[in-house]
Amino acid sequence: MKYEYLLFDADDTLFDFPKASSRAFENMCRAHDIPYTPESYRLYHEINLELWTAFDQGEVTKEFVTLERYVRFLRTLDLERDPAACNRDYLAALGEGIYPLPHAEAVCRELKERGHRMYIVTNAVASVQRSRLRGSVFAELFEGAFISEEAGAAKPSRAYFDYVRRQLPGMTEENALVIGDSLSTDIQGANNAGLPCCWFNPAGKLRREGLRIDYEISDLRELLEIV
Repeated sequence: MKYEYLLFDADDTLFDFPKASSRAFENMCRAHDIPYTPESYRLYHEINLELWTAFDQGEVTKEFVTLERYVRFLRTLDLERDPAACNRDYLAALGEGIYPLPHAEAVCRELKERGHRMYIVTNAVASVQRSRLRGSVFAELFEGAFISEEAGAAKPSRAYFDYVRRQLPGMTEENALVIGDSLSTDIQGANNAGLPCCWFNPAGKLRREGLRIDYEISDLRELLEIV
């Protein structure tokens, strides 16, 4: 066994986040009498992405992101709604959106049977991620989840991975592999922590200069040949 410890990102690596997000957003719109259209979701998505990028760069807090996205969204549409209530209902619906990506369950079952120790490493909202994990097939396959707001640090900071290492004293730079779709959080984080990494890149995006990428896969089944 080359890598005993496998550290998986959750959204867009194991879970279909766009599908869960769009459905949760639609439910929120319905509950608050907000027009749900492709344009309104695109607007929300752009605002949300901009704010999460700022979070990844350490410029704002997660609490700021989750509320401010609805403040800006409602202001842009000139709608008088409670942004905190919109965010609360969106997160509740998101926590119920459990859509594993193709082959994710089968691959993780095979890895579990081989004896790998698997953990989630994520910057997602803790209440949402815990809810989704509890309701998913991954609950029986993964030994734990390290969520940034509980760790006191977030990917890609070394402090976040130092926290993970403290919880897993048997993990080393030789026996652990970080698997994720994001160059800016998962792969950069692995680089910062000195850990091997595998970039899950089903869309065929271009690599970024200056990043070490030990493995690149477009299908999760390819992971079985690496670890």
